[in-house]
Amino acid sequence: MQTAADAADAAALLAAVPAGRRVALVDPRFVGHVHALRLGLTDPRFPAATVPGALTAQPEARGALLRALDRTAAAVGAGAPVVEPDADPAPEDRTVPGRIAVALEAEGTAVQRPALGSLVAAVPTDPEQQAAAEAGLASVDDDAVRLRNAVKAHDGFFTTYCISPYSRYIARWCARRDLTPNQVTTASLITALIAAGAAATGTRGGYVAAGILLLVSFVLDCTDGQLARYSLRYSTMGAWLDATFDRAKEYAYYAGLAIGAVRGGGSDDVWALALGAMVLQACRHVVDFSFNEANHDAVANTSPTAALSDKLDNVGWTVWVRRMIVLPIGERWAMIAVLTALTTPRIVFYALLVGCSLAACYTTAGRLLRSLTRRASRTDRAARALADLADSGPLAQGVATVAPGLRGAFTAPAVALLGTVVMIGGALLLPYGSWLTVAAAAVYVVLSGLAVARPLKGALDWLVPPFFRAAEYVTILVLAARSDVSHAVPAAFGLVSAVAYHHYDTVYRIRGGTGAPPQWLVRTIGGHEGRTALVAVLAAVLTHTSGFTTALTALAVAVALVVLVESIRFWVSSSAPAVHDEGELA
Repeated sequence: MQTAADAADAAALLAAVPAGRRVALVDPRFVGHVHALRLGLTDPRFPAATVPGALTAQPEARGALLRALDRTAAAVGAGAPVVEPDADPAPEDRTVPGRIAVALEAEGTAVQRPALGSLVAAVPTDPEQQAAAEAGLASVDDDAVRLRNAVKAHDGFFTTYCISPYSRYIARWCARRDLTPNQVTTASLITALIAAGAAATGTRGGYVAAGILLLVSFVLDCTDGQLARYSLRYSTMGAWLDATFDRAKEYAYYAGLAIGAVRGGGSDDVWALALGAMVLQACRHVVDFSFNEANHDAVANTSPTAALSDKLDNVGWTVWVRRMIVLPIGERWAMIAVLTALTTPRIVFYALLVGCSLAACYTTAGRLLRSLTRRASRTDRAARALADLADSGPLAQGVATVAPGLRGAFTAPAVALLGTVVMIGGALLLPYGSWLTVAAAAVYVVLSGLAVARPLKGALDWLVPPFFRAAEYVTILVLAARSDVSHAVPAAFGLVSAVAYHHYDTVYRIRGGTGAPPQWLVRTIGGHEGRTALVAVLAAVLTHTSGFTTALTALAVAVALVVLVESIRFWVSSSAPAVHDEGELA
């Protein structure tokens, strides 16, 4: 910390700081809570941020800060305003840091102004203001506010009332011992894997232990996000770990239940139920992701459906009912844990399939109504995101290159749906092992290419990626289940898990502002249509032989290796801005 005599001295001191470091300017008269300064000066997600009397700039905004400091000093020296009074975003902050923040914004650098609520951040200029600031400082418990703000503003009923009342204190305990959110996330994963191992024993004692451990894992899962908000330790990798580990925990637990059911004397068809639950949950998620990306920066008036939804969210009891209907992760994991301890894996999967199906119908219907009643203009960015989420490989891209784009507001999702029906129908209804299923896959490849031949800017084009996910995942499930080959469904479970990881990785790259995985990766693993066609060919060539299980296993291992190596390389070396994704309701 150094004291500057004037603006010129401040500029010289800032210029002397090594280029890779964050810098801050604080008015020496500042009076406020420590957490107010923490919010303004230490949040890694923003290139520049300010609270009254203080300003910070990350390395990427350092040059703009020095230029703004020079302009501000010149304007103040000449008695001129930094910006026109009508355009001043913070007319009440007349401090030097406040004026520099205004100059930064005038140049085009985004400056975050965190909401302080009851926290005090002020620069008193007379005894009366000084007394008011000190009174406000004494009347508010800084740490209590910090602890309260560590909890998500919008969360599920189970998490809000059964987890967060005490998990926030675990988060504070972790922060005081300098534990990182990523360490807590890893502990949650390890606990869930132990729970999966307990479930795999196939004994009642193992199931009870698995249910308890799964709940402990969920408590830690909530704690990592609360720790990130409490200590303002957000990171791109943290958001990725939090999201991907959630999926890894859930899928590993499903596998543990399926293994336990077989070891406990059940039949292999429980694996089909486990894979069905995984497929359904993954398709639910891609509906959410695609809809959000399609409307991320859409320009239009709010639809009547959205207005009704906002109105319902202002009525107390409807808020909780609506959040519970969608079966968020808290309610879902609580249901899984309790049913594991008290019933059988088969009942757990039946409950998951029924609950997730109802939730999917509810959320998808709402998104359809919003899309149809909102005359939105989708941007090129949204179309690019949907194309990336579609995960089209070289076969579909080749068709899209030579085929004329089909016109029509709903053509793309209609063609994608037709391709999905043809593929799943062929796998389900045609004789198993028939080359007609391969012909259905060929039709699916052509229709997939036609669906993405034009930019996905239609009102319902966000349905294209979910249709493709359903076609691929369900086809793999159906062909493996119909093969009557030992361990084919567990091998299919591994393949879908590897592919689903790739799709979640794509989502979080887009959300992190880094774009989708490189095209060479998509081409290498074939795209959704290439993998679907390959599995259909394998089923025809290796009909009712153990070679089908071996082929599915080899394909799963190959996809997992390519995707994981590239994903880990990217996230470890990523220069993406720090984010903390709130994700689905926790």
